[in-house]
Amino acid sequence: MGKNKLAKFADLNTFGHVIQLSYKELLKERFVLKGNWNKEFFKNDHPIVLELGCGKGEYTVGLAKLFPNKNFIGLDIKGSRMWTGANEAHQNGIRNCAFIRTNIELLAHFFDPDEISEIWITFPDPQMKRTNKRLTSIRLLTQYGKILKTEGVIHLKTDSVFLYRYTLAIIEENKFPIAVNTDDLYASGLADDILSIRTYYEQQWLDRGKIIKYLRYIPHFNNLTEPEIEIEMDDYRSFGRDNTNRDNIETKK
Repeated sequence: MGKNKLAKFADLNTFGHVIQLSYKELLKERFVLKGNWNKEFFKNDHPIVLELGCGKGEYTVGLAKLFPNKNFIGLDIKGSRMWTGANEAHQNGIRNCAFIRTNIELLAHFFDPDEISEIWITFPDPQMKRTNKRLTSIRLLTQYGKILKTEGVIHLKTDSVFLYRYTLAIIEENKFPIAVNTDDLYASGLADDILSIRTYYEQQWLDRGKIIKYLRYIPHFNNLTEPEIEIEMDDYRSFGRDNTNRDNIETKK
C-alpha cells in the first residue's frame, strides 16, 4: 500500500461525514444512524438519495451542490477512491453530503425501511459472467427493497450495452414503470445539469467514443424474477476498469 493511499485513509478517519464500520461492528450492535439519518446526521427532513458504487464520488458531490434541499450519501468499498469526493465535500463545507465505506450487501445495516428516496447507479462493472453481482440484479434489488421508499426511483447511467439491455429485461420481466429510457443520452437532448455530471469512468468512456445509456425506473419488490434471456456481451475491456487509458485497445470489463 503506497504512502498516498495511507494518507487518504488517514484523512477519511478525520472526516465527520465519512462512516467506516467493520462487519463485526455492525453485527455487534445497531448502527446509531440507522433510521436516524435525517434527525441525527443531516438535521433536516429532506429526502435522502443514495449513490451505490460511488467511486470517486463525483455524482454524490455534484448532486449535493445542485440540490441543497436533498441529502446525498455515496457508498463504496474503496476508500482511496471515495477520498476524492469526501475531500471535496470537506474542503467546501458541503453539509448535505456523506459517504459510507462498506459493501452494498450490508445496506440494511445502515438504513431503515423507507429511509431512502432514490438510488443512483453510475457506471458499475456490468459483471457479465456473474448475475448476482450486477447492481441491477434481482438479488440486489431485493436488498434495495429493504430501504427504498414505495415509489422510490432507481437511476442507471452506463456505457455498457450489456448492462443496459439486461436492466431493460429486468424491468420488462417484472413490469416496472419506466420514467426515462435512452440508449444515447447525449444525442437525446435529455442531458440536463443532473445527467451531465460526468464521473471519472464516464469521461474515459466518452473519450473512447462509447455511447452513454440512461434509465430511470420505479421498481416494486413483490415476486421478482430474473429474465431468461441471452444477452450479447460487451466486446471491450478485457484488461479491466483500471486499465481504461490504454490507447487503441478494445477491452472488456
